[in-house]
Amino acid sequence: MFTCQQRITVPSLFVAWMFFALPLSALALTPSEVFEQVKDSVFVVKTFDALGKQKGMGSAVLLPTGKIATNCHVIEGGVRFEIGRNEQFAPATLYASDHDKDICLLDTKDPSGKAAQLGRAASLKVGEPVYAVGAPQGLELSFSDGIVSQLRGSKPPLIQTTAAISPGSSGGGLFDSEARLVGLTTLYIDGGQNLNFAMPVEWLAEIKSDRKVVRSGGGRYANLLEANAWYNLGDTYRIINRPTDAIDAFRQSLRIDPENADAWFGLGLSYVESDNRTAALEVVKTLRRLDPKQAEKLFNMLVPR
Repeated sequence: MFTCQQRITVPSLFVAWMFFALPLSALALTPSEVFEQVKDSVFVVKTFDALGKQKGMGSAVLLPTGKIATNCHVIEGGVRFEIGRNEQFAPATLYASDHDKDICLLDTKDPSGKAAQLGRAASLKVGEPVYAVGAPQGLELSFSDGIVSQLRGSKPPLIQTTAAISPGSSGGGLFDSEARLVGLTTLYIDGGQNLNFAMPVEWLAEIKSDRKVVRSGGGRYANLLEANAWYNLGDTYRIINRPTDAIDAFRQSLRIDPENADAWFGLGLSYVESDNRTAALEVVKTLRRLDPKQAEKLFNMLVPR
């Protein structure tokens, strides 16, 4: 005959055994739990032209590296970008791109959010639940659920899903049932029912920085042309009295060609015009090494005689 203690212990052990015997999918998060875990990882990205006019908008995801991933077609043709949500946006710069994969990485000074936990598209199976989070039509943090309807191509595969994707969703996150990022929502087929696709998260590791200047050959020449284009844009912004935009443009130029004294001087002037004396003095220190005459000229603007 069982004692009272045995009557409690044996069923308890059976329940515990059943718990650990359950397949992993039975322990998956609910849709609302997934959303709560990932909502601080997804942002809106805005794209502006040279005149400051917004020309596009999409979605983006904060990565563990601190970089922000989106689709290249979201920022195509832009010269200035902003990242944020809830009307709080910060300037961002292009860090790396792979237009063949349609994945671009943006950089911003202080991304306030929670980095997404990375999963693997290669481990997905057809029929598994997935969740898309983005900003379709500018509606921030829109959440849709669906399943993996097919995996296309070799590993890592392109993910076909029934999770809804609309204009503005591009660059958003596709998450699995454990709130791990498995892909970037990228495209949908007009006229097709639930024909939506996401790029596999594994491709992010293959995106290399655009900012390293090649020291010989045509690569350096091409990069210097880009640096000069950013410099000219910064100069234009200064002329039309937009020092904040000028600062962003000069910084982009200096990421590519950090030895350009003219770009440093333009950056320093922009800081003076935006009343940021401390930053302008830091530029003076750099200019003293690159071009003492320009350093003295900038310093005299800060300390009138």
